[in-house]
Amino acid sequence: MRNKTNKIAVMASGKGSNLAVILNAIEKGECAADVEVVICDKPNAGALAIAQDAGVPHVLFMNPKEYNSREAFDVACAEVIQKAGCQLIVLAGYMRILSPAFIQMFPEQIINIHPSLLPAFKGADAVGDALKAGVKVSGCTVHMVSEELDSGKILAQACVPVLEDDDWHSLHARIQEQEHKLYPQVVHQLVL
Repeated sequence: MRNKTNKIAVMASGKGSNLAVILNAIEKGECAADVEVVICDKPNAGALAIAQDAGVPHVLFMNPKEYNSREAFDVACAEVIQKAGCQLIVLAGYMRILSPAFIQMFPEQIINIHPSLLPAFKGADAVGDALKAGVKVSGCTVHMVSEELDSGKILAQACVPVLEDDDWHSLHARIQEQEHKLYPQVVHQLVL
């Protein structure tokens, strides 16, 4: 018998497409996770409505401006996550850099998806950087979060060809298609 829980927390800042595909995979029985907490740092994040519509027990907008520091905000988020008993934290379009203190509280328990084949093109505009570099293949990477940005252990990757006529939007859309397949699979493997 397992003694760990399959409860996860999702932290998001945007429209929530990766959250939606994880919830959909759970609904279809393809992912054994149970989304217990969704925390958003933006009041108008689409992820909030997606989580509420799905009946996630704890859906919170937490305003970073209400805290004295990044660390204080992260501690408040960590308390919510710990109280809910989550074993895994899934970053789904979360646009804040986590403090070292937060990462140390959850060693090997935080994952992120990044729109490049890490270690190439770390940072905020990986899609644009790949296009500027003229690479022929890009993709996405699910990785453990470490204190160094986009540098944690690589868990899974998916490749996407870069086409001659690609612009940022067309390449990003194809990368997201792969993200939406890969992320629920990795979450499933980690909670089993």
